[in-house]
Amino acid sequence: MGRGTLLSCLGPACCLLLLLADSGGLGSRGKQRGPPEERQNAATEAAPWGRARYEAVKKQLGTVGALSKQYWQYLACKVWQEGCGKEEEEKTSPGPGWSLPLVGQDYLEILSTWYCSFGKCCETGDCRIINNVTGLELDLHKQLHGQHLAKEVVIQAVRGFLQSPQPQKALVLSFHGWSGTGKNFVARMVAAHLYRDGLRSECVRVFIALFHFPHHNYVDSYKVQLEKQISETMQLCKQSLFIFDEAEKLHFGLLDVIKPFMARSNKGRQDNRRSIFLFLSNIGGSAINEVALDFWRAGRAREEIPMELLEQQLRLEMLQLAENGYARSHLLEENLVDFFVPFLPLEYHHVKLCARDAFLARGLPYTEATLDEVARMMVFVPKEEKLFSAQGCKSVSQRINYFLP
Repeated sequence: MGRGTLLSCLGPACCLLLLLADSGGLGSRGKQRGPPEERQNAATEAAPWGRARYEAVKKQLGTVGALSKQYWQYLACKVWQEGCGKEEEEKTSPGPGWSLPLVGQDYLEILSTWYCSFGKCCETGDCRIINNVTGLELDLHKQLHGQHLAKEVVIQAVRGFLQSPQPQKALVLSFHGWSGTGKNFVARMVAAHLYRDGLRSECVRVFIALFHFPHHNYVDSYKVQLEKQISETMQLCKQSLFIFDEAEKLHFGLLDVIKPFMARSNKGRQDNRRSIFLFLSNIGGSAINEVALDFWRAGRAREEIPMELLEQQLRLEMLQLAENGYARSHLLEENLVDFFVPFLPLEYHHVKLCARDAFLARGLPYTEATLDEVARMMVFVPKEEKLFSAQGCKSVSQRINYFLP
């Protein structure tokens, strides 16, 4: 997209820049007749207020011209990474202590964000990395229900990793729990708060086992493709995020390809220490549910469940399932997974909170009775206690369609 095209297709921001261009600051090329001296004399003679007033207006126009140059320089710096030096700023600044007016700066922020949404703003995707861990923490506390352990582990792990000046290896988190408990939701949130473009970022790669690697007969081909994609992403971005959904269905050969990228970096190898790997799996869901059910039967709150107990249960179940890739690839023995993140089964009141969020997200009104109706549409287990939602919150957003006017 050319710069001329860019400025010709916007609304308010375009008007602002074009008005400034008309003053001469953006190098406008409108047709003007006669030599400069004749145009100046004609303008002076035509001015009813005389030369003094004309000189004052001319001085103001000169200031506006410098102002427009400053706007253009700000935009070029934000979008094309050009003219960002202080020396250039001083050259085009209308006066000492001057800065961009707030409204104009806001317009240019909108303009640069809009332009960057169509492609790269720089040669790599790094200029789109935001690492907003505070926002991630706030949104997890607000929108992730019934998962006190997942919130705590994810926030502490991500914050500690990003704050470390020299991490020894890539950060590897393994999410475990029933379907609909929030594993994909948290993965999307991590992407959205670390990268301005979220899952659409060139620094983020999402792989779904049965979608991207459906046939075991083609594992050798998949291995070559996967290694290439991971390596190219790491070369492009100083901080990469890789998400593997349905990780328990990954062939152990594919996990063997990933292992070197998760291990400690060796000299001569590609630096992978600024990468994050998220594995999403249903393995361990039954073990997690049993622990949660035992606590409920004992009259203890789910918030009392210790992380150490669930991590121990997860490791045992994963090692017992000899057919899963985790066990056969020796990820556990080599200590490549930094944190196992358990997602607890969701109860009735958690489903109601999910329903409330779904109504709010679509700007629809709701009542407590409506939220109860949505929750009662879900299937709850075990058969006797009917305590946990069998699907978590997975189909809640679709079920509120029954209550639309």
